[in-house]
Amino acid sequence: MLKKIYIIRHCEAQGQPSESQLTEKGSKQAKYLVDFFSDAKIDRIISSPFLRAIQSVEPLSEKTNIKIEIDERLSERTLSTTDLPDWYEKLKATFNDMELKFEGGESSQEAKDRIVNVVEEVFKSGTGNTVIVSHGNIISLLLKNYNSDFDFECWKNLSNPDVFQLTSTKNNVNMERIWQEETIINI
Repeated sequence: MLKKIYIIRHCEAQGQPSESQLTEKGSKQAKYLVDFFSDAKIDRIISSPFLRAIQSVEPLSEKTNIKIEIDERLSERTLSTTDLPDWYEKLKATFNDMELKFEGGESSQEAKDRIVNVVEEVFKSGTGNTVIVSHGNIISLLLKNYNSDFDFECWKNLSNPDVFQLTSTKNNVNMERIWQEETIINI
C-alpha cells in the first residue's frame, strides 16, 4: 500500500508565540483546506501543540471526524531563548551549519531529528494517509532531510498555509509540493 503523508505548514497566524491564534484570513484558509483535501482519503491527523497549528486542521478534523493527535515533537524549532536582533542572519547560518546552536535553542540537526522521527514512525505504522501540521522552520528541516537542495531560500518561499506530499516507496521518500498559493488568492 502506498502511504501518503501530507505535511502542512499552518495557516496565517497573529504571531509567533505558541498561543497565537489564526488571523481571520487564516481561519478562512483552514476552512479551504477541507476543500483542498476533499478528494484525499485521510486516516490520521497529527498536529504541533501550538494553537495556530491545531486551528489550521480543526475544520478538516470536524469534516472527516478524525481526532487531532498532538505531538510535542512537531513544535516549532526554538532558535534561541534570548532575543536575537539579527535572528534572520542567525537562522540562515543554521541552514549551512546543522550543528550551530544559540543560547537556549536547538540546532537544526536536533530539530530535524524530532520531526523526521515522527514521519518515520508514521511510515512504519499501519496507518494509510496522514496529515501532519507544523511550522515553517522545522518543516523546512524535514524537507531538507529528503531533498538536500531544500535550503534557506526554499524556507523563505514557503507560504501560509503550504502543503507537501511525502510518499514512501522501497525505502525511498519522494517529496512534492502540492499547494499552489494562488488557488486561494481571494480569501
